[in-house]
Amino acid sequence: MTSLRTRLFQAIALIVVLCVGLTLALGLLLTRRAVDRATLDDVAHQAALIAERERVAVSPFTYLKPLRPYLKRQHETYRTNAAALPTSAQDALLHNLPAQGSVTIDGTAYFYAAQPVEGQAFVLLRPKSVTKSQWSPFVWALLIAALAGALLAGVAALLLARRIAGPVHRVAEAARTLARGTRPEPVPVEGAAELATLAAAFNDLAEQLARAQEAERSFLLSVSHELKTPLTAIRGWAEALGEGAVDAHDAAETVAAESARLERLVGDLLDLARMNRTDFSVHPSEVDLAEVADDAVRRYQQQATAFGVDLVAVSEGPAPAIADADRALQVVSNLVENALRLTPRGGEVRVVTAPGVLRVEDTGPGLQPEERSRAFERFYLHERYGRERAVGTGLGLAIVKELTEAMGGHVDVASEPDHQTTFTVRLPVPVEAGIDRAGATS
Repeated sequence: MTSLRTRLFQAIALIVVLCVGLTLALGLLLTRRAVDRATLDDVAHQAALIAERERVAVSPFTYLKPLRPYLKRQHETYRTNAAALPTSAQDALLHNLPAQGSVTIDGTAYFYAAQPVEGQAFVLLRPKSVTKSQWSPFVWALLIAALAGALLAGVAALLLARRIAGPVHRVAEAARTLARGTRPEPVPVEGAAELATLAAAFNDLAEQLARAQEAERSFLLSVSHELKTPLTAIRGWAEALGEGAVDAHDAAETVAAESARLERLVGDLLDLARMNRTDFSVHPSEVDLAEVADDAVRRYQQQATAFGVDLVAVSEGPAPAIADADRALQVVSNLVENALRLTPRGGEVRVVTAPGVLRVEDTGPGLQPEERSRAFERFYLHERYGRERAVGTGLGLAIVKELTEAMGGHVDVASEPDHQTTFTVRLPVPVEAGIDRAGATS
């Protein structure tokens, strides 16, 4: 397949050849005309000089014979009558006017110049073939100039083709790199406006694709993290039921609830796939955070017992909030799971609720002051403590923040290292509950 550079060079070279050829043809035509005009003017000037001398002579045309050698050297001849000239020239001479032009006599083409002399005519003739030697140097000069121009244009065409094809080639190479799954380096934005626009558009495409791939990766990691939570609970209760450590009715209720949440999560995944999105749906309604806390504590009680950690829910009564019940449970579950993983044996994890507020407190190692502002970044704690603590995948707290903000709330963390760490989730409060709480406070 012919490359773009070759095609551009061929196209530009063809245009140059056509232009040079047309210029050369016009130049030759104009040069020949100019030489013919100059020759005719020279013949006319020479005829006028001879005629002027003959007009003042005592006997016109008597002394023309001595001029024949001089005229012969110029391949010229003369006549003293106008019989062979065109009618227009004869009429001009009859009116005592000069005439000049071209005429063919006995098969030979001549330039002629005629002057009236005492009622007669002096006609000077020069063969047109003589002019070929006069304009041939101009022809060679034009040919040399055309060849030099063609060579220069060819070099310019090659450089121009390379300059145009270069950015396109770089974009093509970057596209092939991108197709292989490797993120290419940004393509330089340079060249003509169209080429610069092409490079900028490709860079934008590569950047958007990289963001989309990162979003997809993060989403898949988030999904795997969220799928693990109900599956862990189902497995834990199933094992406890098999060992006879829990009541069958309680185990069935827990497994059914976790299965329903798992079913909703799978449904969300299907919806997201249909809509080509990478976030979860949220359906806010009025919920009781105390019930959510109790559900989370029940979900992880077996795991807390295995870790040797006390897990309790603390509430002074209903804790209304505007939230998605399942998403709120996901938030609490992630916080509780992180707390249980980090709290040493003999420690305590408390889930405290109040209207619009949910806190998870643990007696684990905590966070340093400079780490609190980045605690909710994806993978930050995993990269920071992955070899020192059981911090999981590094996604739990990021998911907590995303879900909390999706429900219109916010989350923060306070920590006293090796003493107590508190994650506080604040959610919108129903209007009635907000009024009641304000009245009770006053």
